[in-house]
Amino acid sequence: MNRKAGNGVPMRAAWLAMVAVLLVACAAPRLRPDAQRLGIQEQRERALLAERDWSLKGRMAISGPADSGSGSLDWSQQGDAFRFALSAPVSGKTWTLSGDERHAELSGLHAQPVLGSSAAEVLGRELGWKVPVAELAYWVRGMRAPGRADVVFAADGLPAEIRQSGWTIEFRDYERANEPVMPRRIFARNGDYRVRLVIQQWGVP
Repeated sequence: MNRKAGNGVPMRAAWLAMVAVLLVACAAPRLRPDAQRLGIQEQRERALLAERDWSLKGRMAISGPADSGSGSLDWSQQGDAFRFALSAPVSGKTWTLSGDERHAELSGLHAQPVLGSSAAEVLGRELGWKVPVAELAYWVRGMRAPGRADVVFAADGLPAEIRQSGWTIEFRDYERANEPVMPRRIFARNGDYRVRLVIQQWGVP
């Protein structure tokens, strides 16, 4: 007499079916947690890239081997065009960096505006600051800039670090009232160069 499974299928056939299911399950690809988080990050970046006009207000400190500076920051971005104003805390003197992907103009530092091919080039030449402004426009929003980058995720799935172009960008706090969630405290370093940002308000120009 054949022993039957509870549903009428011979016991041996039931075991074979179970083994087949297990083999299929083992063969199916499984996403690692970081791969899942990276997929969520890519969705977040696509949503942020669609918002080409944005602004922030906060405080910024920059330091390097040659010089350092700090002050209140007012940064507005309209597509590729940017305006980046830093006001000193004691004197109240403000210098403004504006431009786009093809040129940059620094005003308020000298009697006449200073021109250059990029924001990073002007800051490096006039102030001795190594600040990759084009990449920072991505990093400040918790995104990777174009090119190779590594992301370290926090337990909540948000980026804790982005490592790119020799820089390590740490995201130490987020403003969780926004959607998508936006960084609030950022610390970037590359050798002896440091950039610290405390963002008090996100908005549109």
